Amino acid sequence: MLPNKTALALSLAFLLFCARAAWALPAELVLAVATGDSDQQVAAVSGLVASGDPGAGAFFKALLDGEVQVAGGKRVLIVKDDKAVDAVTGEKVEPLPEDLEDALVNNRLRGTLESARSALRLASPDRAERLAAVKTLEDGAGEEMLPLIGKALEHESDAQIRKLLSLVQASVQLKSADAALRLAAVEALAQSDNPNTKMLLLGLLEKKGESYAEPDAAVRAAAQASLKAVQSRLSTADRINQIFTGISLGSILLLAALGLAITYGLMGVINMAHGELIMVGAYATYLMQNLFRAQAPALFDWYLLVAVPAAFFASALVGMALERSVIRFLYGRPLETLLATWGISLILIQSVRSLFGAQNVQVENPVWMSGGVEMMANVVFPWNRVVIIGFALAVLALVWFLLTRTRLGLFVRAVTQNRGMASCVGVPTARVDTLAFGLGSGIAGLAGCALSQIGNVGPDLGQTYIVDSFMVVVLGGVGQLAGTVYAALGLGMANKFLEAWSGAVLAKIAILAFIIIFIQKRPQGLFALKGRMADA
Repeated sequence: MLPNKTALALSLAFLLFCARAAWALPAELVLAVATGDSDQQVAAVSGLVASGDPGAGAFFKALLDGEVQVAGGKRVLIVKDDKAVDAVTGEKVEPLPEDLEDALVNNRLRGTLESARSALRLASPDRAERLAAVKTLEDGAGEEMLPLIGKALEHESDAQIRKLLSLVQASVQLKSADAALRLAAVEALAQSDNPNTKMLLLGLLEKKGESYAEPDAAVRAAAQASLKAVQSRLSTADRINQIFTGISLGSILLLAALGLAITYGLMGVINMAHGELIMVGAYATYLMQNLFRAQAPALFDWYLLVAVPAAFFASALVGMALERSVIRFLYGRPLETLLATWGISLILIQSVRSLFGAQNVQVENPVWMSGGVEMMANVVFPWNRVVIIGFALAVLALVWFLLTRTRLGLFVRAVTQNRGMASCVGVPTARVDTLAFGLGSGIAGLAGCALSQIGNVGPDLGQTYIVDSFMVVVLGGVGQLAGTVYAALGLGMANKFLEAWSGAVLAKIAILAFIIIFIQKRPQGLFALKGRMADA
């Protein structure tokens, strides 16, 4: 009961505050807003805003809600549910006057009132409300709001809101008739990293016939210098974006190709169903999401902690069953293996379509993976991408440890380098084949779990990454995890930089052409060829 009483007390205090503020509103300005012509209304709103009186916000809201009426052309009332209050004094008016007329609010006044309310909300203690107010002011602030904006800047501690407020202030000052004020605004804009700043400065340098939009030569010169500084900063931001998106794409390619680096690179198996093993991991994540939503909604934001091992084991089990039932009888016969696994991929796709439908399904991000971290005005690192990059590094470290520091890794390397000798010294080669294939398949499932966090999950998910996965493994060098890492990150970075220059389609073509030429010149890839293929 106590929280409810506290909330009631705060609400009453707020209402009393608003009422007292309303009593202080200037009668002539309130009457001008309600009855004047369009110019008089806008000027009166500006006067109320300049006063900084918080009661003006309640009056503006009543106007926008159609609750303001005028009695006898002289007295402005706020009427709601057949009850009237004097807009100036706050006194109740009983009975309702008979000669009431609605205050007319046209589109121009409506826009002015919205901007005015936003300017008044700059003093709100709620950060979200202040941020929304600033974003509203970006398109509709007038010079009359400069005092409030300046006061808000003095007291604003949030860096993001300060940047936006400074931009709003400068954009308003650029419309001033005072050349000195415009010059100061242009010089202030030189420190901005907001893309909208570039458009403001370019607007000053535009020509209208024979004359410039900005008549003052000194302001134009300062605008040129500021524009150069802003463009340099924006170019830096673009490069940061490209590097981050390249690393992000590279980490996804690494996850998709890491399992293939084991099944194809170390075991020499051309597994065309690798993409469908990625899909199995994604659907396992989808099922865990639904299970948590239905059975433990309070723990929904932590479903990934269970979905990650579920995706790994689901794909690993499918992969081991595939190795036991089909691939074991096709070692050393690459063409037959390719055709058989391609057929299995079609079976897996159709099975998923029968179970889940042909439409994509959505996997939601947990709260801690939503949003992003803003580095600059136009540089935002999404948390889901950041987490996937870290996840890819963690998976890579675990695979490296498993292959180089464990008994299973020792057996895998022994069978890869000399299968006959490994069998002679007691290594269970058939079991090692199954476990190694299960490991590669499980890593594909982890890739599917990660991919489910950045896009929809569908039966054709794996088809998107199978070709890229093979390109990464072949380019890096068959059987070399280090080469897989370099190739994945290199292709990711090259893809994003080429996309910015030539578009997504031409970037793909250029990368494919490069890989073809590279393999012609260096068939072993970035690193020397190793594995069962070398035995033959």
